[in-house]
Amino acid sequence: MSQKDPLKKKILIVEDNKDSLEILGLRVTAIGYQVIKARNSKEAITYAEAERPDLIFMDLDLPDADGIKTTATLKQNPKTSRIPVVALTAWMFELWREKASKVGIVSYMLKPVSPQTLKQTIEKFTNGSLSPADNRSLEFSSPYRIGN
Repeated sequence: MSQKDPLKKKILIVEDNKDSLEILGLRVTAIGYQVIKARNSKEAITYAEAERPDLIFMDLDLPDADGIKTTATLKQNPKTSRIPVVALTAWMFELWREKASKVGIVSYMLKPVSPQTLKQTIEKFTNGSLSPADNRSLEFSSPYRIGN
């Protein structure tokens, strides 16, 4: 079983904040992946269909449609339904957990994301096959310790 060259794997970053998009793009490129940048839901859907990325990082707070609706649209499209989507947000995710899980978001990361967490998340979701029938529970990644 041959693995793809990491340099050829594409990561679509959907983020409306220009600075956040630039920083994330630089971090993902530094790890060794090709970056595709989208600043809103419409661009995300267009680029996902055209580029077929290996993973999508989806901001939940977009100007034209939120990341939940955008992900739902992607998951209903046969061309993009198998692409894993990881929510990337500054929001308290507990409010969105159920909706996110229902539309197929496989994990989420709280901003700001450390380079190590970013790398681990990319490797986790691009090395294996993630089919639409995969019903694993949502996972949480944050540089901050929550709870005791």
